[in-house]
Amino acid sequence: MAKRRSYPQEFRQQIIDLVRAGRSPKELAGEFEPSEQTIRNWVAQADRDSGRRSEGLTTQDKEELQRLRREIKQLRVEREILAKAAAWFARETDAIPPKSTHS
Repeated sequence: MAKRRSYPQEFRQQIIDLVRAGRSPKELAGEFEPSEQTIRNWVAQADRDSGRRSEGLTTQDKEELQRLRREIKQLRVEREILAKAAAWFARETDAIPPKSTHS
């Protein structure tokens, strides 16, 4: 799998501006390094961010979704730790009888 290259936002914006000024993504792809599809993706995302397109998530929405997913993952880990701690304390204080090894 090819390594994804990250381009500076300023460069992306310059390419987007060139497309909006009438240059084609294909022409720009031949002149600069990003592929034609990458340039089309940048323009589409910029259109969503500016409200020119309504389908798909804006960059801000994507960032929030990513942040919320990380937070949910962390909360699940913390909940698991708390459940184990509660069970341990319950056994230590005899609130719950110890697990029997005899069935």
